[in-house]
Amino acid sequence: MITIALAATAATAAAISAAPAGLLGHRQLRRRSNAKALRIDTPNGISEAGFVRIGGIDQWIEIRGEDLANPVLLDLHGGPGATNIYFANRTREWERHFTIVRWDQRGTGKTFGRGDQGEMSFQQLCTDALEVTRYVQRRLRTGKVVLLGNSFGSVLGLRLARNHPELYSAYVGTDQNILGGERDDSVFYATVQRLRDNGKRSDAAKLEQIGPDETKWSAADWGLHAKLKTSSDPFLVEMLKKLILPSMWFSPQHGLRDLKDGASGMKFSEQLGVESVHFDSWRDGTRFELPFFIFQGEHDTLMPADRARRYFDDVQAPHKEFALITDATHFASCWQPAQFLELLLTRVRPVVTGDQTRLPA
Repeated sequence: MITIALAATAATAAAISAAPAGLLGHRQLRRRSNAKALRIDTPNGISEAGFVRIGGIDQWIEIRGEDLANPVLLDLHGGPGATNIYFANRTREWERHFTIVRWDQRGTGKTFGRGDQGEMSFQQLCTDALEVTRYVQRRLRTGKVVLLGNSFGSVLGLRLARNHPELYSAYVGTDQNILGGERDDSVFYATVQRLRDNGKRSDAAKLEQIGPDETKWSAADWGLHAKLKTSSDPFLVEMLKKLILPSMWFSPQHGLRDLKDGASGMKFSEQLGVESVHFDSWRDGTRFELPFFIFQGEHDTLMPADRARRYFDDVQAPHKEFALITDATHFASCWQPAQFLELLLTRVRPVVTGDQTRLPA
């Protein structure tokens, strides 16, 4: 459930406050270019965005796709509080084959910037997600939709897919969070060791002080662990520099005020991360009445692929598939968008459309 986006908070705020005029000018040029690339002008396409009243508050929803006849995919972002709308340019090709729905959950991005967030709880997110799903079905005059859960969004996604197969044609998890089960402190102590190896003994001591038992952490402890876990991993630092920050900075949908709101929302939403550490994916259930897929980054150090695979092996579903996204860690679908799209086209779309000619040999 912990994502690299938390580490981007301070960097984004610093960039906004210190950006010289020349850098802002370059940003505007890139944003205009990205906006042009995002334009949808196909006869049966859709490109709309705005606030919808969900769960008693205004929440931001974007719907994009080149052909409304394509399957609808509801994208649940991670964080908590880390919008996936930043990555629209990275995943533009997906919109040729799916109608993509991206939603800033309460505590996130444009929804957070709107004002009062109401009740902040995991159960409220579930209730909101069901309302968003039904809104999308009415708006697009469609039946079941594909549910895509990313990182923290995959915790929400498992709950929705397990309890509401009548709404979803398939579940796809990526950066899949598997909580609870047999306790495994290996990732925590690997982080401590990396900090020591990098000469950051003070940071290592801070982690040792809060200990590996997530159920005893405060929101501040949760945030500290997320920050140090990310900043000590060279692969994740590279991703932060080459993917996360550029996608945020050059997003045509986000002005400087939006970036500030996004950073504040991530900090605000840490409370949901603390709540979720008490969940147990196995205890919640491993039986799903819909097709079930996990596509995990092979080098994911935040949510290791072998843990996701262990849960997957226990899953009972009418159809299930597991695949590794090569040369990828966390944020695998955005780091390798073409590879992820290939998995969607060859594994998921044939199952939800009944087009077996697309199934891999």
